[in-house]
Amino acid sequence: MKKTVLSLDCGTQSIRGMIFDENGNLLAKEKIIYDPPYVSPELDWAERDALLYWKETGLICNRLKANHPEHFNSVICVAITTQRDTCVPVDIKGEPLRNAILWMDQRKIASPKPIGRLYSWGTSAVGMRKTIENFSRSCPAHWIMEYESDIWEKTHKYLMLSSFLNYKLTGKFIDSVSGQTGHLPFNYKKQVWDGKWGLKGRVFQIPSQKLCDIVPAGTVIGKITEEAALETGLPVDLPVIASGSDKACETLGTGCVSEEIASVSLGSQATIETMSERYYEVQPFIPPFPSAIDKKFNPEISVYRGFWMISWFKNEFAFREIQKAQVTGEAPEDVLNRGLKMIPPGSDGLMLQPFWGNELTRPESRGSIIGFKEDHTRFHIYRAIIEGIGFALKEGMEKIQKKSNVKISRAAMSGGGAQSDEICQIMADILNRETYRVQTQETSGLGAAICAFKGMGVYDSFEAAVHAMVKVKDVFSPDRNTSDIYAQLYEKGYAKIYKRLKPIYMMMEKIEHEDIDK
Repeated sequence: MKKTVLSLDCGTQSIRGMIFDENGNLLAKEKIIYDPPYVSPELDWAERDALLYWKETGLICNRLKANHPEHFNSVICVAITTQRDTCVPVDIKGEPLRNAILWMDQRKIASPKPIGRLYSWGTSAVGMRKTIENFSRSCPAHWIMEYESDIWEKTHKYLMLSSFLNYKLTGKFIDSVSGQTGHLPFNYKKQVWDGKWGLKGRVFQIPSQKLCDIVPAGTVIGKITEEAALETGLPVDLPVIASGSDKACETLGTGCVSEEIASVSLGSQATIETMSERYYEVQPFIPPFPSAIDKKFNPEISVYRGFWMISWFKNEFAFREIQKAQVTGEAPEDVLNRGLKMIPPGSDGLMLQPFWGNELTRPESRGSIIGFKEDHTRFHIYRAIIEGIGFALKEGMEKIQKKSNVKISRAAMSGGGAQSDEICQIMADILNRETYRVQTQETSGLGAAICAFKGMGVYDSFEAAVHAMVKVKDVFSPDRNTSDIYAQLYEKGYAKIYKRLKPIYMMMEKIEHEDIDK
């Protein structure tokens, strides 16, 4: 019987259950779209009942069992990959004490926790004190400590979503090293929990006893318990393999195993990253996250809201396209993407900077659209959004190349935006690099499957698994004339926007905070 593995990908908008074979073929898939994806009890909050994720995990597995029994019965193990930086505080029995706080949540404590004189002086000296303070203020654990102290006292383990789902499957508080990406006291260089007096330990003051055990991705972390078997339909004692975070798995699943290839994720959070054996910080105090491959790193630049902005645009401006899609049975995004062809490169002078959510090293930043004229339409705005995200990713690519001293020669596209040929071509033209897609849009799931097959010994290395399981399907080559247009727009326009608008951003932030204080 053919060997298969079950990948569970718990994302921001949906959860997918996928069965892959050892050649990287997607044999079966089930999907549940969250409705709603999160709730906001207060402005800028984003929460969700953690048990909903577990309930949906069970539903996905049972659907696969019912609809694809021949593939389900050949599964030799399970691996979970999830959205990053979504936290779940649990009691000693592993039960959630409150809703999960999602990665896009923007609540903050009033004042940062003190990190000590030496670190305060050092971060001030390199101009990163405000960024460090922003990290401390935005840490969900610190918010719980300050505003829900009774819950924090009961918190036995402070888990990431992946750790929580691994616990529900195995009964063990354990996760992969690669899954510890977020507001956590994690030493990214050594890939271990940081000590109490380390920099990360001072910035994120979570006691070590409240953290889970961590192991390299591709490690067997436990087996399906009887309770989990009843919920999911999976057989008791089926092995569970530690996987990577969703972005780390995307990078693996697109075949990016070196510094010459960039993994570009066009998802709710857009990112560009490579895989490196060297530790280096593309931006000061912003570490490269742990790769799914042990002792390797994923230097990364992120566009915080990324292709979430497409959902924002669709909800605010695309009523006609939504109506048309309902009639034709298409996705609204397909209707919008066809409209991209009607607008020339550069959106007839409309330019967008996609900082709808604060950027890590530019905490005062905001989104901006400049260059409006009377003949601009909503399709100009839509194309400007795509191009603005592309310019931000190009900026990230240049920062990575400058720091690594390695030229990126190709870029792999993944995530929801990568399903569009038009968007992939725009990215190829802006980055001025050949871009490609692999055989499945479910690259996070494929990356988790690679971890699973490696963990079960089907492949003796991650590189061998990638070679066997990842196949380039579509290639987009940059158009020289269009790339030249974008290069001028980027160098003479986009690259100058932030510096020119920073004083205005800072003034607006000050006024907003003063209003809140009143």
